[in-house]
Parts: sequence; C-alpha cells; structure tokens
Amino acid sequence: MRNLFCLPYKGEKFLKGENPLKKHALVRLLLLGGFLFMWFSGFSQVSSKIDTTSIRIGEQFNYEITVEETKDVRFPKFESDSLNRIGVVTSHKIDSLKNQLIKKYTLTSFDSGRYVLPGQEIFIKDKRFLTEEVVINVGTVPVDTLKQPMYHIKEINNEPYLFSDYLNYFWGLILLLIIIAVILYFVLKDKPTPEEIISRIPPFDAAKMRLKELDQKELISKNKIKLYYVELTDIVRTFIEKEMNIPALESTTDELMEIITDFNSSSHLNISGDTLLKLKQLLKEADLVKFAKSRPLQNQIALHREDAEGIIDTLHPKKVEPKPEEDDRE
Repeated sequence: MRNLFCLPYKGEKFLKGENPLKKHALVRLLLLGGFLFMWFSGFSQVSSKIDTTSIRIGEQFNYEITVEETKDVRFPKFESDSLNRIGVVTSHKIDSLKNQLIKKYTLTSFDSGRYVLPGQEIFIKDKRFLTEEVVINVGTVPVDTLKQPMYHIKEINNEPYLFSDYLNYFWGLILLLIIIAVILYFVLKDKPTPEEIISRIPPFDAAKMRLKELDQKELISKNKIKLYYVELTDIVRTFIEKEMNIPALESTTDELMEIITDFNSSSHLNISGDTLLKLKQLLKEADLVKFAKSRPLQNQIALHREDAEGIIDTLHPKKVEPKPEEDDRE
C-alpha cells in the first residue's frame, strides 16, 4: 500500500497538473485530515480525571467526567473494572458549569491490586464517546505488630434478656388461661353446689340420709359424745324448721317446745303428747352433754338415736290417698 504522504514526483509535470495521481492524492489527504479532526474533536468534547491513582484499602477517591456540551447528553451506568473490585460510594448529581456538564463519582476498593477502569460511555446527541482508561493501584495498610499491643481474646458476652423476648410466652399463657376459663365455665355453669344439692332434697329424705351418715362416722366408739349429740340435734332441728317452717335452729329448747305446742294446737297437727315429750327429753339431754359435760350411758345414747328417728317419722305428714267413691245405690 502506498503511503498517502508519499506522492509521485516527475519533475515539472507534477507541478503543472499533468500527473494523473495528483487528483487522487489530494482526495486522500482531505479524507485523512477530516478523520483526524473528528478524532481529536471527539476527545476534546469528553475528558476524565481522577484525584489520585494510588489509594490504600478502604480509602476513597473521586473520578470526574467533563463533557463540553450541555444538550442531549446521557451518562449510562458506571462501568467498574473487569473484576468488579472498584465500587461506587456515591454517584453525585450532574453539575453544569458554563458550557460544560460534570459528572462526579466517589469510588473505593477493599481489595489490594492494580485495577483498570475502562473508558466510560457518554452519549452526545445519540453519538457514543469513550473516556480514557484509568489505572488504580490499591495497596494494603501495613500493621506494626511491635507498636500495637496484643490482647487476649475476650469471651462472648451474653445479651441481657428483654421483655420482648418473653412476649410470645406471655401471650401464650394468656391464651391458655382463657381456654381453661371457658372450659370451666361450660363444665361448672350448670353444676349445683353441695348446698344447692342438699336444699333440693325433701326435708324428710335429707334427715334420713344424715342419720345414716351419722351412724357411719362411729363417733360413739371414738368417744366423741358431744359432737354426736350436736349433729343429732342439728338433724332434728333442721328437719323441723324446713318441714314445719319453724325457726328451730335459732331457738332454745324451751322456746322451740313452746312454739311447737302452740303450732300444734292452732294448726291441728295432732302431734301426740308422747312425741312432744320425747322431743323435749332429747333436746334437754343434748343441752346437758353440750354445756354441762354430761356423759349418758350407751343404752341411753341408743335410745336417743331411736327417739330422734321416731320424731322425724311422726312429724312427717303422711300422704293420704283418696278413697274411691262408692256408687250410690237406690
């Protein structure tokens, strides 16, 4: 290939324009000149600079791109080195200065080595321009172990427990208590208390049941005479109060006998005198045991037990079944 700058020369014919290659050489010179002008003008429109080419690990440096144009300029994403060891700390906003646009990046690296930042793409009126490549040397930080004192490895400290650490357990406990309360409500809401159960039993049946329970306690054989008479008279008094609507539990023996006598004569209960006498003797003997520390004989205690049950049977009203009406005979 001929050198464009080496033109044929044949004496005076070249100067007079008689050489046929003269015209082609001039065209080539013009094309080469235009290409060189465009190449240099491209670099004059886009330039870049950095404030340092050597840093230590973790240090920051500034990379700046300047564009000699303010219209239809576009900065694509920053291109790091091939190993992606140079990172962008801050991508600053584009500044305008006269007829220039300045794009600034704050960069850093945490790996030692020599890295090459490629040329950054800039588009001006949809034409692509590239900045020059930049070489960055990242060095390690020397550590003087002689000046730096050595310390023992510290043990791991446990973090203190906070209320938030127990919050899940707290809500779980609250939920468990609510579930237990709901279960107990539905289980016990219709379950009567022992007092309600006793109150629903007829007085006569309740008295009979309590007499059997008193016998099963065997208080006489355990030498608990006073407690035996307390419970025995309480059974009789409770039956009289509920069966006859008489305040027998709060009355003394004399008051109770007077009320029953008056009630018997006014209501025509037809309680026999023998029954009233047995009731009076039972209550009087119980008062002597409770307050005078009297100790009846075994046969007397058994007799009082029979009298108590006989009084309850006598005072309990008998159901009278209606007799069938006899047919009238003419």
